Amino acid sequence: MFASFARAITALNRWIGRIAAWVVIPLFLLLLCDVVMRYFAGRPLIWTSETAQLVFAVYGTIAGGWLLAERGHVNVDIFYGTFSARRKALADLSTCFLFLLFVGVLLWQGMDLAMESYEKLERSNSAWKPQIWFVKFFIPLSALLLFLQGIVRIVADVRVLMGLPVPDDVYGAPAIDGPAHGEEGEA
Repeated sequence: MFASFARAITALNRWIGRIAAWVVIPLFLLLLCDVVMRYFAGRPLIWTSETAQLVFAVYGTIAGGWLLAERGHVNVDIFYGTFSARRKALADLSTCFLFLLFVGVLLWQGMDLAMESYEKLERSNSAWKPQIWFVKFFIPLSALLLFLQGIVRIVADVRVLMGLPVPDDVYGAPAIDGPAHGEEGEA
């Protein structure tokens, strides 16, 4: 039963990651439009730069769960990269409380921020004054997706320590990259 939940969370985060990757194109076009208007027409449009910032805010937060599923977050690999899958799982589990604390605070504070912004129907302070409250709802949504993928990763690490299989389509990318690939060394 958990495998179905894990597979669904991983698939959802991978789907969102693929969608988020395409957001770079409108972001690029908005910034290009801003540059063209500034240098060739002599004045920028008031909405392009701010719209690009809002799009980038969503882009920058929503892909966190996908990065975790793909193990794409930055690691300090001085030692970790040489560990066996078992040692990597042990290292990840020994620091998972920090992850849970961070994501818990992000979810809690992000929800407060989003609700407060919604209640005021918050707008930007620029000349254009677009509504920005809906963008702030991506903070707790992103935190929730990251939290769920984190639970999936924690279960995958426990499975590695127990010597159980960890299918990529269920639990995301395996922790067996680097020189220790295929080794089961002792922890």
